[in-house]
Amino acid sequence: MKQYYVYMMSNKKRGTIYIGVTSDLIKRIWEHKNGASKGFTTKYNLKNLVYYEVHCDIRHAIKREKRLKLWLRQWKIELIEKENPHWHDLYEKITSPFDQVEG
Repeated sequence: MKQYYVYMMSNKKRGTIYIGVTSDLIKRIWEHKNGASKGFTTKYNLKNLVYYEVHCDIRHAIKREKRLKLWLRQWKIELIEKENPHWHDLYEKITSPFDQVEG
């Protein structure tokens, strides 16, 4: 089953936030981290994956991304901190072979 991801990038705790959607989270975050796609994340040095959620339908993922972009900044911060209170970079978590095993 294909999965889609809504994700948030930041440069530091409570820093600038970028929201995106992708079907390949590992590849997309790698691109952000390595400046492969010039744009907002490169301009503001947003290299930390601080939040993501999984969707099974691209339409739902895009709708969620658009809604989150309309949220107040404080609501976005609260959403991130509910799952990731210290704003750790979650990239290692998603690339770990132990987290990729379904069981």
